[in-house]
Amino acid sequence: MGESGKRKSLKGFYKITFLIGLGFFTMGLMDPLYDSFVPLFLRKYISSKGVIGSIMTLDNIFALFLIPIVSAISDKTNTPIGRRMPYIIVTLPLTAFFFSLIPFAALKSLAFLIVVLFLLNIFKQAARGPVVALMPDTIPGDYRSEANGVINTMGGIAAIVGTVGLSKLMDVNINLPVIGNTKDKLPFVISGILVVIAVILLFLFVKEKQKAESDEEREPIFKSLKLVFSAKEKSAMLILISLFIWFLGYQGILPFITMYAVDYIGVTKGVAGISPGMVAIAYALFAIPSGIVAHKIGRKKTIRFSLIMLVIIILLLFFHKPITEYFNLTQSLSILTFWVILFFFGIFWVSIITNSFPMLWQMATYNNMGIYTGLYYFFSQAAAIISPPITGFLIDFFGFRSIYIFGSLCMFFAFITMAFVKKGEVTDLN
Repeated sequence: MGESGKRKSLKGFYKITFLIGLGFFTMGLMDPLYDSFVPLFLRKYISSKGVIGSIMTLDNIFALFLIPIVSAISDKTNTPIGRRMPYIIVTLPLTAFFFSLIPFAALKSLAFLIVVLFLLNIFKQAARGPVVALMPDTIPGDYRSEANGVINTMGGIAAIVGTVGLSKLMDVNINLPVIGNTKDKLPFVISGILVVIAVILLFLFVKEKQKAESDEEREPIFKSLKLVFSAKEKSAMLILISLFIWFLGYQGILPFITMYAVDYIGVTKGVAGISPGMVAIAYALFAIPSGIVAHKIGRKKTIRFSLIMLVIIILLLFFHKPITEYFNLTQSLSILTFWVILFFFGIFWVSIITNSFPMLWQMATYNNMGIYTGLYYFFSQAAAIISPPITGFLIDFFGFRSIYIFGSLCMFFAFITMAFVKKGEVTDLN
């Protein structure tokens, strides 16, 4: 009977997790479209890739400050509909509105586009904290690992829908009421509508507890850094440094992938926008298998092997253009081979992401778990702020392909720093 009761609770748990995952679905839907096409909109007015890269870090800058601030405020909120939901039902619809407005603003002026991007990122990052906190508030502690898997899968599916499904609609050129000419607009409008629908479903079917199981104390970031960097055992510090370096490589390449496909392969925006989707498909397919592999051979070995493979794969991206020209490949074959390389990039990238967070958690205790989680996001967001302007200016001075040299070097240096990590395996009990 006990086992039967457990199955029953798990069944209900997956249903509520799916509904909570709608919040993550909205982020997974918008983020890849934003990264893929906003640089192309900005390019109409700005020639410097470095300046474009700097503007593209707006969301990460806001994330660094707004996520902890709004999360902390929502911790202390008490309303009849819960403590997270008031922020979600206000910020996510506003996010949807400004996200839908992006292509229309791009047609008007640079100033209008910058204002829309500024407001979009304020509301989107303000929403992210309460959306993330909704899961541990609602799901019992015993089931949160499974819940995280369900939610991340929904985010991956949303990324596939956005990049592979909606991106092609960038090329649709018809006239519709209200929208007018649809070219370059439909993916943003449809995404905005889907976000609003997701918020309605979230509000109607997810009922928050009036009080969470536990209120985890948040430590200031500098106190958290001191805790980790002053520890005698340096594995946690080395993982944070490693993830900062590999996120430098990843975030330095990703915002420019679609632009590269347009400029160097010569495909349309809609076709080029599918390129990040290849990474998303691999992410969704190989997230679980990569965890199984790491369980058998070890997390550190899996991550280091994946980093070396990424060095090779990113170098293949560097040589893709001259190789396709040497063999005189058609445009269709050129973009297809580009996608295949990106798919393999996604396989090994997800192997790193899936296993690095658990390594860090393995070094934490129950009382400082939140500190380590916060540091993970601090270092990854910091890399996302720093990297796009660096690679943007590299493009300005040395050409588009230079970002692949930068990316492969980052993965190689992360491979070296990970060699000195001594803890973080399943067998390391804290």
